[in-house]
Order: sequence, then C-alpha cells, then structure tokens
Amino acid sequence: MPAQNLFATVLTHAAPSSNYRGESEENRTIIQKITRGGHEYAVVSAEAMRNALREILAGYGLPSNRSRLHDEDQLAVEFRDFPDAEAYADDFLFGYMVADPKEMKKVKRPSKRDSVLRMNLAVALTPYRFNATFHQSPLNGGKSPWRNSSSSALLHREVSYTAYQYPFALAGADLAAHPKGAAWGAALLRGIGELSNVAGGHARSLYEMAPRSVVARLTPALVGGFSTYGFDEQGRFPELSRLHADDLPPGEFWLGGEVVRALPAEQRAALTAAGAHLYDSPQRLLADIGAALGAA
Repeated sequence: MPAQNLFATVLTHAAPSSNYRGESEENRTIIQKITRGGHEYAVVSAEAMRNALREILAGYGLPSNRSRLHDEDQLAVEFRDFPDAEAYADDFLFGYMVADPKEMKKVKRPSKRDSVLRMNLAVALTPYRFNATFHQSPLNGGKSPWRNSSSSALLHREVSYTAYQYPFALAGADLAAHPKGAAWGAALLRGIGELSNVAGGHARSLYEMAPRSVVARLTPALVGGFSTYGFDEQGRFPELSRLHADDLPPGEFWLGGEVVRALPAEQRAALTAAGAHLYDSPQRLLADIGAALGAA
C-alpha cells in the first residue's frame, strides 16, 4: 500500500479575539493582520500554535525536550538535552536547529531536522472591522509595596470577533520512520482536537483554537488538491461539491463537525454512499484518522 499523506483544514468557533499581538503603538495594542481581497484579516502564526501543541503533548506525558521558563525577563525556553528526535516527541514532530553544528557533532546527531508537522497561518474568517476596546489600568496606590506607573493608564486594544481557519499536513512515511511515530502522531492529532492557549492573549481572555469543523484528505498524493483556506464566512466549504468520481475521490475525504451536521440529508447520504467518512464530532474524526494514518 502506498504511503498515505494527511492534508486538513480546521475551522474554529467564533469569539472575540485579540490574540497574536504585534508591536504596540503608544497604549494601543495591535493585532497582526494580512491583506486578502482588499480587506485586512487577523492572523495567528503557525509558530504560536506549534508552541501550544508542544505544551499540550508534554501535558499528555509524551517525552519532551523543550519547556517554557516563566520566571525570566524575556521569552525563554529550557532544553533537557541536545535535540534528539529518537528520544523526544517534540524534537521528532516539530524539528529543530542548533546554530553551532560543532555542538551536535559531539553527540553524533544532526544539527537540524525538518518538522514532521506542517502548518500555515490561522487566518480570520471575517475581515477586521477596526473594532477596539478600552480598559482602565488602576494606579497601585495607598500602601502598595510596588507600582508599575505613577498614574493610572487607559489601555486601548484591537479586537476581532471571528473564527479562524488553518491548514496542516502530516506524511505517513515520516511517522513510519520512528518506532513511536504512529503513537506520537495520534497524540498530535488529539492535541489539535483540543488546541487552546495559543498566542498569549489567553492570559486575559478565553479563545479556543480547537475545531468546529474539519475537512481532511488521506491520500497517497503529494498535495491535498483542495483549497487549504476553503471555508467561507458562513462556515461552509463550497469545494465539497467536487467530491465525485470525476474530480476529488470521496473515499479519501474525512469530514467532521458542523460542516457535516449542517449538510442536507440528501447530500449527507450521497457522500456516505460514495465512501466519504463523515463525523458529527471533529475529535472523533481526528482520533480515527490518526489510527488510519498510523496503520497505513
């Protein structure tokens, strides 16, 4: 059986978000955006999601080399050892690079490794509408033993009420190259099904990046063949109309969540009859497709 490759697009639920902020302008906190079709859309980086996944996998008990240090005066991480993709799930799944290869020669390991997980930006489903909120930060007065400022401050924060969509991919051959690759890949897909604490803004507000809908293809092809940002503003996936014998093979597609629950009964029955895998729960889909990918 040819090696199987997984290509998927995740759609999150909508909520107010000020995640993934850029440089502030005076007291205005700016969320990062890109332009698409003449409109600005809030984004969350793949790096922010990958960092959250690292912490989730460590919480599952997978062997992890890197951990976050929270008591430093800057963004900092700590490694248990030199990177080792054989021993640590995070080094295997997310890759690494050691700038000085001489250090890695001492332990006879490669100085860099590509990521098994490929991801792209999470892009807002709806354009940024120039919304912002204002917050009063009080003065630490009276007998307070410390203070941040000599006066209270008005905080100005950009906010976007939106869902996000993001694509990811995994190659079955990459997972098969490691004795624990299938189990670690399945845990990674479970983590995507529970993805949260992304991009820093969770310190003040709740925004889940877990799936509301998933469109996935498990295929020997080297590309997904469908739009990786294919959800429209209503959360529909128009390219589902391409799932037929003359275009995209329905038997290679796995659909889960609201995109399935919202299907008309006739279309759902037709897709099932054509061999598509339909799930009301995106978490169940990710668990089953992880098992199928690991067994391929």
